[in-house]
Amino acid sequence: MSSLLMDMPPDNPVLSIRHMRGRKSPPSQYAFEIKSFSLLAKASIEKVTSEEFEAGDCKWSLSIYPTGNKRRAGEGHVSIYLALTDPSSLPLDWEVNAIVNFSLYNFHEDAYVTTQDASTRRFHVLKTEWGIAKFIDLHTFYDSSNGYLIEDTCVFGAEVFVVKTTNKGDCLSMIKEPATLSHSWKFKNYSLANLDKYESPPFLAGDYKWKIRVYPNGTLEGKGNSISMFLALDTSTLPPNAKLLMDYTVRAKDQIGGHHAEAKACCKFSHSSAAWGSRQLVALAKFKDPSSGFLVGDSCILEAEFRVLGLINPLTGIII
Repeated sequence: MSSLLMDMPPDNPVLSIRHMRGRKSPPSQYAFEIKSFSLLAKASIEKVTSEEFEAGDCKWSLSIYPTGNKRRAGEGHVSIYLALTDPSSLPLDWEVNAIVNFSLYNFHEDAYVTTQDASTRRFHVLKTEWGIAKFIDLHTFYDSSNGYLIEDTCVFGAEVFVVKTTNKGDCLSMIKEPATLSHSWKFKNYSLANLDKYESPPFLAGDYKWKIRVYPNGTLEGKGNSISMFLALDTSTLPPNAKLLMDYTVRAKDQIGGHHAEAKACCKFSHSSAAWGSRQLVALAKFKDPSSGFLVGDSCILEAEFRVLGLINPLTGIII
């Protein structure tokens, strides 16, 4: 039995005509009819290329090698290839993933013999074309009793199903030996505090600006029962769409006995989540108790200690 063969590593199975499925419906994306096919070889035309067609928001063309793609060992066969025709219109570092199937019309059976390949093919800047070097052998193709070339006319087809993605991805770049950064803020006249929230003067630590944020009477579940404290990133110093992977400690210092109240965590600081800390750092009753050492001379010392462990940025390689 003559065969239709895929461009595959030698250890993969060969697909033959008997493994192809015939169907009545034409290819959903593109059909390429060629009349007087034998004249292509007589005119020494190595490759004939179709007009552009669109599939999955990309432009493609179908190429037929009437005597085989000799650069891919396709001698003695008809070769068929699909190519992206306008990659310059795609984003930088583009990549298109697509499921591709080719077909050949059988006039006797009134059916399209179609490859049934569910593999995803990658098209990128270094590979804009994919196909089958040994699509059908010339003896089978030219024998009119097989039904593929009738009155020197044949019809090839292509179906291209672009695998859509969300185009989302991130790259985490870890920092080798990240520096430990810290900042202390002396909050004075605590008993006179009448606002819900106070912030320290901005300070520069690493490549970013920060503030210490305190809610003297707590916020959310800490409101009325605890002091709440946060480390807040000045997002104007953070690149767009970037995030910082960090570990941090927020601390209210015991100025007498050194029994500090603190909360630790590892999290991501971003434009949408720019402040992290504790809503219930220490109970208000304990915080205001003179023996606890948190308030000395109506002042408390709030401290943040942190490390920037890595930077998270969107992937620059685009997958369509």
